[in-house]
Amino acid sequence: MPLLLLAIALVLTPVVLVPVSLVLRYRAGTARRQARGWIAVLNLIGLAVSTMLFLTGAAIANIWVPHTVSYSLLGLLAGFALGIIGLWMSRWERGPQSLHYTPNRWLVLAVTLLVTARILFGLWRSWHSWHLASTTGAEVWPGSTARSACSRALPCRARRMSSRSPITTR
Repeated sequence: MPLLLLAIALVLTPVVLVPVSLVLRYRAGTARRQARGWIAVLNLIGLAVSTMLFLTGAAIANIWVPHTVSYSLLGLLAGFALGIIGLWMSRWERGPQSLHYTPNRWLVLAVTLLVTARILFGLWRSWHSWHLASTTGAEVWPGSTARSACSRALPCRARRMSSRSPITTR
């Protein structure tokens, strides 16, 4: 009986904590903060490094998934535009010795809901794909990245390599 209660608690805990974490994320995202120069510099360095790693990963994925780099660049451009809009819509307050800002509540809410919707869509798509594949053995979205890139690339390369191999007997 205690193990059953523990299993139920482990399943229900994320269901209860996700809405709580969303509310806390919204409250933290709309809080008034002091603008600090060293944090801005650290954020710019982190942005540069993560952008380089992101584009490197997109370039590697472009081998198997077409147009990955162009879509990644469009996403970066949209994120840059959203960041500029966020800076423009934030309320800035200059004090005698400091600068404070308060992010726009509507923008924080929109981004929070967008990320939540994307996560829920990913969970739904995974559940739907898994359920359909387990009942029919079919793929839900042919050619999607749900399949491993290696599983698509390796059989083709293996066929090409075997046709060139001097050991093959036909």
